[in-house]
Amino acid sequence: MAEWIDLGQGSHALTTEAEFLNTGLVVGRERALVIDTGCGPRQGREILDAVRSVTSLPLVVVNTHAHYDHFFGNAVFQEDGAVEFWAHENAARTIASRGEGQRSLVEVFEPEMAAGSGELTGLVAPQAIVKDQPVLVDLGGVSVQLFHLGRGHTDGDLLVGTPTALFAGDVVEHGGYPAFEDSYPVEWADTLRHVSALRHRYEYLVPGHGALMDDDAVRTMADTMAMAIRVAHQATRETPDDATKAIPVLPYGPEQSRHFIRRLRETA
Repeated sequence: MAEWIDLGQGSHALTTEAEFLNTGLVVGRERALVIDTGCGPRQGREILDAVRSVTSLPLVVVNTHAHYDHFFGNAVFQEDGAVEFWAHENAARTIASRGEGQRSLVEVFEPEMAAGSGELTGLVAPQAIVKDQPVLVDLGGVSVQLFHLGRGHTDGDLLVGTPTALFAGDVVEHGGYPAFEDSYPVEWADTLRHVSALRHRYEYLVPGHGALMDDDAVRTMADTMAMAIRVAHQATRETPDDATKAIPVLPYGPEQSRHFIRRLRETA
């Protein structure tokens, strides 16, 4: 079983093998809150078993956004008794309307989930909704803040602030290129600057995947994205019919550079 990192004052972080997902756990006196549930029932059970090694309290679940690796494990937690599933309104809408279309993406890690057959492979869409205003979730002696800083990795990124840690979902990511498929690159760079401005409130920053990050890493991610936007815009001005000529000079891999250019055009 993967081991929790103790972040102090009831906050914990866990990295599981599938997608190197980071899950958060915040334990109060009356309830505990779980942040992101994995790719399906296999990873979801691994996360739940790890949670139950720490606490037997009733659970609240938060999905930081509407990508499969962050919500496909919800049914495992529903079976355990969780009834309160939180997400940003845009993420909740996407999970309900387009979640089924992501099943093929988990074929390697979760073949039953990909096929939609077997126990706990149904999708559980959040019904507890965060809109523009932050929401405080009281766990009994510990409050957790759920808030949206703007569009970035998706249009429904939800951040989770605990007494010691900021769980940022895939707004920040360690160890790989940013995933631009559903992104808003110009706004994402601004959102990262907002994350950096909040860092003095938290001792730890937990990305959606990979190792804990510091403020320098967040600023570097924001500056790199802003530079990439300038390069892509310049390439578009010079060769409006073929902006892909910018790919070799962008600071990302070829595939993500293509997604980046496509999303710059689509979200202009």
